[in-house]
Parts: sequence; structure tokens; C-alpha cells
Amino acid sequence: MRVLLNVPKTAKKGEAVEIKILISHPMESGQRRDEMGQVVPRMVIHDFVCTYNGAEVIRLALFPAIAANPFLAFSARAEDSGAFTFTWADDSGASQTETALIVVE
Repeated sequence: MRVLLNVPKTAKKGEAVEIKILISHPMESGQRRDEMGQVVPRMVIHDFVCTYNGAEVIRLALFPAIAANPFLAFSARAEDSGAFTFTWADDSGASQTETALIVVE
């Protein structure tokens, strides 16, 4: 899956930083039919987790109503330099992890 991450490279200690992530994924609900009238199988990202230096920042359960190529935005308080780690899993059993580093001054 192709991913676009927007995490500031630097922040001041205690500053709230905005994190944005765009995940390229079809997010098929399992309710749509193809040209032949066959049901397109459900294929959604069902679990998303972001951690900051190992501490959980946000955990989301996603459902079929989420649009294709989900865009997520949230804030986190920057306390120490380190890594934001993003992990998600879909209905096929595939999972992916991406990491973004931040330097706290």
C-alpha cells in the first residue's frame, strides 16, 4: 500500500503537532457489485494504531463506511525526540508499518 505521511520533522517540547496520513487502499464494503453482477468482496482496513516512542497515541477501528484511500488526521504532544509508528491491518490479513521521526528541541 502506498502511504503519504505528514509529521513535522521538529517541534518544541510540549507542543501539539498535527499528524496526517493518507493510505492508498480500496476499502471495498462488500456491498457493491462488479460489471458481471458479482459481489465485490469486502476489503477494508479494520485496525489502525499510532504509537509515539512505544506509547499508544491513537487506536482506531475502521468500518466499511470509510471511503477508499482513508485520510486520517490527529494531534499528539511532542515531549521527546523519537519515532511515531503507524501500523494497520486489513481483511486480507495484510498489515503494514510506517515510521516517522521527530526531533524535539
